[in-house]
Amino acid sequence: MTLDQKDNDMSRIAVGQLTPAMNIEQIFLISQPQLRATTRGDMYIAAFLGDKTGKLNGRMWQASETIFHSLPEDGFVWVRGRTETYQNNLQLVIEEIKPVDAAKVDLSEFMPSTQRDITEMWNKVLGILDTIKNPHLRLLVKSFLEDTDLMNKFRKAPAAIALHHAYVGGLLEHTLSLMELGQRVLPQYPQLDSDLITIGLFLHDIGKTTELEYNINFKYSSEGRLIGHLVKGAMLVADKVKTINENGGEFPVLLGQALEHIIVSHHGIREYGCPVMPSMPEAFVVHFLDNLDSKVALTFDEIGKDDGTADWTNFVRATDSPLLKVRPANM
Repeated sequence: MTLDQKDNDMSRIAVGQLTPAMNIEQIFLISQPQLRATTRGDMYIAAFLGDKTGKLNGRMWQASETIFHSLPEDGFVWVRGRTETYQNNLQLVIEEIKPVDAAKVDLSEFMPSTQRDITEMWNKVLGILDTIKNPHLRLLVKSFLEDTDLMNKFRKAPAAIALHHAYVGGLLEHTLSLMELGQRVLPQYPQLDSDLITIGLFLHDIGKTTELEYNINFKYSSEGRLIGHLVKGAMLVADKVKTINENGGEFPVLLGQALEHIIVSHHGIREYGCPVMPSMPEAFVVHFLDNLDSKVALTFDEIGKDDGTADWTNFVRATDSPLLKVRPANM
């Protein structure tokens, strides 16, 4: 029986449905494979094996350099093995592993995607952007929207690799959520520059279109590692403003700098990569709305992933605490 025949004859079990003591023969997305040595000097392979429902640790004992070098750094592999529990976590002990051509794989099984309609979300974003009245900011929005390649990436990109909205279309979903939050908050503070906040919310994570790669796996690009999405976002704004001015526009210098400031400061904490702290009321609004949306998404995701019977999740690093799983209405 050929490898392709074995793949087709087996019904694939999603990672999220795997339990201990299962015999497995199926395709996984492999990431971060490493060849390591035990304390006795025996070689073994460690890697993450996943699909769109999650990932787990894979271990192949008594491995060899030949097997390791046959594996893609990020790609697809056919695995025969068994699941077991190790230190309260599920892992897959690999008995046989072979690379698989991505062209033979149904990518929809491996790339987590938004459950919402991308076209519908995009149209809502366009509707909110149309509320901007400042002529300079409207011209800047037009410049971004006419960048077809960038906007295609914006609609497809994840918002993160693991923390929140980590799926295809996640950046668009997260951005729309922030812009809708802005529409609710802005009437409460009429002294704010609503146009600047609206475009700031739209562009706050625009740098993630190049920071993250998401062809067969979510990972940081070289540009993402070297520059990061905060600085890249400000660079994109500066480039668009420069083009506007070269074409006869007179974009106000301070307005462009204020928008760049909102982008580079929106994480709100230097520890999270901000080169500067928020220094304008509008920058604080963007920061707190972003933090609100990302934390709500993250906590519900962590609660949903925890399949234990306890009232609390395990410790969640991103929140520096476990999370209460019981909803208030059920207390």
